[in-house]
Amino acid sequence: MNFAEAPDGAELAWTEAGDGEPMLLIAGQATAMDGWGPTAELLSHYYRVIRFDHRGIGRSGKGDAGRYSTRLLAEDAAAVLKAADADLAHVYGHSMGGRIGQWLAIDCPHKVRSLILAATSGGKWPDAATQPDGAALEALVSGDVARLEPLFFDAEWILSNPGPTHAFFNSPASAWAKARHFKASREHDAWSRLSDVQAPTLILHGTDDRLTPLPNALLLREHIPRSVLVRVPGAGHGLHLDHPETVDWIRQFIARKTS
Repeated sequence: MNFAEAPDGAELAWTEAGDGEPMLLIAGQATAMDGWGPTAELLSHYYRVIRFDHRGIGRSGKGDAGRYSTRLLAEDAAAVLKAADADLAHVYGHSMGGRIGQWLAIDCPHKVRSLILAATSGGKWPDAATQPDGAALEALVSGDVARLEPLFFDAEWILSNPGPTHAFFNSPASAWAKARHFKASREHDAWSRLSDVQAPTLILHGTDDRLTPLPNALLLREHIPRSVLVRVPGAGHGLHLDHPETVDWIRQFIARKTS
């Protein structure tokens, strides 16, 4: 285990696996690096995969309470890349991690070779179709794993992958940190800046995502220049794990756009 120093001095735990071009994985809210599970392992066959625990999560320090915003969390991600001696990396963000990835690509374009955004959005949008349905939002706030599992993963995948499912939903985090992660994700708003994203961008989104409905991905596609959207039929919010075919799509996209 390695540690990077965040701008406020907080220690950020990170690890790496594999060879090749660097790929930074940015997890969703209140989710530790271990939550990437089999996806990180698959990607490490092709890339130097770098993962880290967000501040307040897992083995990382909690740091300054005022730094819990997606834009400042992007500075944490940049600190991890610096510690890993990765000057230029592919960046793959899931959910809140995708929101953080947007700011990393906007504020540090020289660090992002390509951007992969899974099950995420550019922030709040007035159209009701972009909002999570009431039952899904209640389940998210409750933290009840039994209610959350069907929102994220296919039932058969859960039965076949009890370890990765447990790791995803049981990241060590205090109520203090979880509340700040939730607030950071909820208050994210990068819509007016997404046109500044220069990196080739792949948007992956499940058609059955009830937490971040598909219209969010359509809006991302409109706002990010030359971005590519792939709709994943029947997938929920955790498509980055229970749809391993997305790894092949990511590889193809990177090979085509960055060669």
